[in-house]
Amino acid sequence: MEMQMDPLFLAWSYFRRRKFQPCSEICGQILETNPYDQAAWSLKTQVLTEMVYVDEVDVDQEGIAEMMLDDNAIAQVARPGTSMKLPGTSQGGGPSPAIRPMTQAGRPLSGFVRPSTQSGRPGTMEQAIRTPRTAHTARPVTSASGRFVRLGTASILTSPDGPFINLSRLNFTKYAQKPNLAKALFEYIFHHENDVKNALELAALATEHAQFKDWWWKVQLGKCYYRLGLYREAEKQFKSALKQQDMVDTFLYLAKVYIPLDQPITALTLLKQGLDHFPREVTLLTGIARIHEEMNNISSATEYYKEVLKQDNTHVEAIACIGSNHFYSDQPEIALRFYRRLLQMGVYNCELFNNLALCCFYAQQYDMTLSSFQRALSLATNDEEVADVWYNLGHVAVGIGDLNLAYQCLKLCLANNNNHAEAYNNLAVLEMRKGHTEQLHRCSKSEGCVPRSRGHVSPDQAAEATLRHPVNKTTEASAQPERTASILSVLSLSDTLGPPSYKPDILETPPPHTQSMIPLPLPTFRQEIDTTEF
Repeated sequence: MEMQMDPLFLAWSYFRRRKFQPCSEICGQILETNPYDQAAWSLKTQVLTEMVYVDEVDVDQEGIAEMMLDDNAIAQVARPGTSMKLPGTSQGGGPSPAIRPMTQAGRPLSGFVRPSTQSGRPGTMEQAIRTPRTAHTARPVTSASGRFVRLGTASILTSPDGPFINLSRLNFTKYAQKPNLAKALFEYIFHHENDVKNALELAALATEHAQFKDWWWKVQLGKCYYRLGLYREAEKQFKSALKQQDMVDTFLYLAKVYIPLDQPITALTLLKQGLDHFPREVTLLTGIARIHEEMNNISSATEYYKEVLKQDNTHVEAIACIGSNHFYSDQPEIALRFYRRLLQMGVYNCELFNNLALCCFYAQQYDMTLSSFQRALSLATNDEEVADVWYNLGHVAVGIGDLNLAYQCLKLCLANNNNHAEAYNNLAVLEMRKGHTEQLHRCSKSEGCVPRSRGHVSPDQAAEATLRHPVNKTTEASAQPERTASILSVLSLSDTLGPPSYKPDILETPPPHTQSMIPLPLPTFRQEIDTTEF
């Protein structure tokens, strides 16, 4: 007689092996037979949560609602070194903003693409409106981050007949008295349904039932307040949780609260306090390095990234950011070693090969340059990545003195992405060297020929694995300021671009685990160089 495994035990086995779809189907079959089976119900809520779970520690990007309706009072003229919203204040010994590109919001391009930077913080209202919420869909920008699934979306995909749990009919007071069910239900409402209001109500009732002695529920209250933009209330809950239990995540959540409040010094102090309780903790060291990088204190950020590598020598973000810093510091040979390390670790994408090609070119290893660019083109997944690679090939052509090849590369760049402002800028320089000023006038008359809000390309839009090389040699246009100014005015780029010069951009590396994240763009070499992100 054939023995069959208990369905609930089989579903639990699938869950532990992260085979969520079969686990969800088995739990559904059990609930069809017995709708009151609490074990199967609780397991299915955890399965549906894991399918869409995203770590809340990473800072999410600001939407239009956060940018335009923010009522937090922040000092307009902050002291140097105390604000993340004051661009151009280099505090370390790293490259100046003239060498290392910056985003329009003043953030220096790093070497790694993160959820907070993957689509770029809007520097202008026009750019914010034109940037889709998820960077790869046509959905409009809303107050919720692109990583969050909107209410009902995931439920309908998971259960074609309707949502798994009808939240409007739940008695939260009843479930708050059952801690085991309440925690699974809260995570389902918060992550899967993205219903922050109901999640906050359940967390408040459960905290009250626990007599305000359960630190876990206080952390969940803080997460709800943060998602609602109530940063001071979130701060109180996280501080109260730390008094009861020291946890790494709580330190990270509390530091995250101070970022939108523009208090980086307070966040750094808090993370260093966390290191006193959890020495050499990689996530805390990484958080400190990110804040230093946001403040354009590149030298301190590099030191902390090196400390991260001492604890975890496979940390992709640290390797990518250090490699990017070496590239911007005119040390392409050292940067090449870091990017080769990423290749040995299994990172295989367009951004990495694009950055390898640039490092090889400036390290005078010409045999690998074109082959790396060819591999980058073959691995490109969209037109923007192809355009970035052709743009960097144009810089290589300028470096070897073949201006005709550079002209064709820039044309191919614009054929794949006609919003590439840097390519228009450098193509104008080539046209001016040929004396074709009439083509510049025709270009300026064509509607929408040159985007006005692009400025320096953000590494978030391309994977943060991009490097930027400091070019000392300027073009003919930069030596003639009067002609340069006239050309820039014709192109309507005088307010966004600096002097036209040939500068490649390094792409930012996307993070290695992207199953629960939005697809990240690949890094590219433009006028601003970025590095790899995972």
